[in-house]
Amino acid sequence: MGEMINSFILESGFANMGIKSIIMILIACVFLYLAIKKGYEPYLLIPISVGMLLANMPGADLMKAPTDGELGGLLYYLYQGVNLGIFPPVIFLCIGASTDFGPMIANPKTMLLGAAAQFGIFFAFLGAILLGFNGLEAASIGIIGGADGPTATLLTSKLAPHMLGTIALAAYSYMALVPVIQPPIIRALTTKEERAIKMEQLRPVSKTEKIVFPIVAMIIVIGLLPTAAPLIGMLMFGNLLKESGVVPKLVETAQNSLMYIVTIFLGLTVGATANAETFLTLQTLGVTAMGLVAFSVGTASGVLFGKIMCKATGGKVNPMIGAAGVSAVPMAARVVQKVGQEENPSNFLLMHAMGPNVSGVIGSAVVAGILLKFFM
Repeated sequence: MGEMINSFILESGFANMGIKSIIMILIACVFLYLAIKKGYEPYLLIPISVGMLLANMPGADLMKAPTDGELGGLLYYLYQGVNLGIFPPVIFLCIGASTDFGPMIANPKTMLLGAAAQFGIFFAFLGAILLGFNGLEAASIGIIGGADGPTATLLTSKLAPHMLGTIALAAYSYMALVPVIQPPIIRALTTKEERAIKMEQLRPVSKTEKIVFPIVAMIIVIGLLPTAAPLIGMLMFGNLLKESGVVPKLVETAQNSLMYIVTIFLGLTVGATANAETFLTLQTLGVTAMGLVAFSVGTASGVLFGKIMCKATGGKVNPMIGAAGVSAVPMAARVVQKVGQEENPSNFLLMHAMGPNVSGVIGSAVVAGILLKFFM
């Protein structure tokens, strides 16, 4: 009996738990705290945190690949949806079905803000090249600057699959931490008067415009850049379902059930790639830090371009909406709304911020297509 108890203890996860596993479990618990207690994008951060926790429990082997006729771990098989590039386009379909492109159509100038916020991608790309990463790895690192988890996941799975876990985790983590990262940058680059600027109400956008837009966008973007087809095609397909008004059940499924199912699987498996052996290395920590810099630069470039538009329009554009040009939808737009109302409680910037926000999604997908074209 004593031997059985001794064997049980020696084979337990606690007996085989090293310092690296403990650190990763503590990081997962911090993420859970931020998601549950602070409310930082819990739909993303809770699955990511739990995936990270499960992957670092010794002996669980949930990410173990099949070997010698033995089945692999549960999360390994779910991860194939990421590895094969299936989950990211499906998420884009769901985003398209949940997104109103009306604010961007009503105020096309906001597309420039979405484009300006993509500067962070190229900044990180050049930085990674200077630090010695090859072109494929640098392109994958750069895309973190768009704060677009699905795009970062798809691009990295094709260009640098060995870095997929690190980059996907960094991109999704920064998406979830947008409410923490962006406000200090916005406040540092704008004055109190600029943050309090009220913008004019947007013009009404007709149903015809909303139906025609995704069709034309698919034809033009994919015609020019076929490598952007998986993301742009699914994004516009989802939006066309929504705006057509004739398939409400498909729209309801894409907006709710499908979105949440794929989010669970994607979050769990992205988190599970952060195992102690690969995550706690200098290279991984460097990539994560570079991603943070890229995202910060993207936010800053959007705000600075917003200040230029503010001056050019005689103060009619609140420069903060440029921060929403990163692709974290709708988190970045919500941050702009929140910061704006702190300065002026009667100021409603959400719909204005959605213009650059959705154009940022399109922009990051286009940039990913360009990088794929040059590096594949």
